[in-house]
Amino acid sequence: MLNQYIAQTQALLQNPPASTALYTTAQLTSWINLARGQIAGENECIRVPASLSCVVAQRVYNFSAINTTAVSGVGGVFNIKQINVTVGDGAQILHPRSFQWFNQFLLSLTVPNSGQPKVWAQYAQGAAGSIYLDPIPDNTYTLNLDTVCLPVNLVDDSTVEATPYPWTDCVPFFAAYYAYLGAQRRGDADAMFKNYQEFAQRARGMSNSSVLKRIYPQSVDQTLPQKLGVSQGRGGGQ
Repeated sequence: MLNQYIAQTQALLQNPPASTALYTTAQLTSWINLARGQIAGENECIRVPASLSCVVAQRVYNFSAINTTAVSGVGGVFNIKQINVTVGDGAQILHPRSFQWFNQFLLSLTVPNSGQPKVWAQYAQGAAGSIYLDPIPDNTYTLNLDTVCLPVNLVDDSTVEATPYPWTDCVPFFAAYYAYLGAQRRGDADAMFKNYQEFAQRARGMSNSSVLKRIYPQSVDQTLPQKLGVSQGRGGGQ
């Protein structure tokens, strides 16, 4: 996949192709990997079912302890959507709370709760994120997590690409945006970023079913004009 990204990005930056490349393969690879990380973060397009084994009497767990091996090419967790705890043959949901709420009502207890975790809160953010549990585990419970992940850097064409299609179509535009920024060509950079945004919105539209049009983030709110009190003509224009 890396070779395809490089060829597509080169075509955006040098069309028609020149006898001498303006950008090295190493530069293009760096921008492509930066773009992939940003795309995965903004669009939350790499969703991975993950697991975490609780340790008795341990409340805090870093994202790095979460097992994401269910999907190849994943570089780590930076966002958690939901957490369940395995109970017998089933599971029970853990309720999410803000860290401020968690601190005020649970961490402030002089005698901490102990038992099966029922509540969780995130503290640190991004790839260095961490979660707090309450009650503090009194056994080796298994947590099942719905996670949003980053892809590993592409080193060569054999590296597994975790970014799903159609989000892969967005990568060359974002990589070209970085290239033009480095060349102090802000106008061309802005044009590439607009192309990226268009393809990202198209990817979100393709990923949402016609039954549940807004099931995933960044979906266009079809009711927004009515909420803002904006009238639309029959053709959809304002």
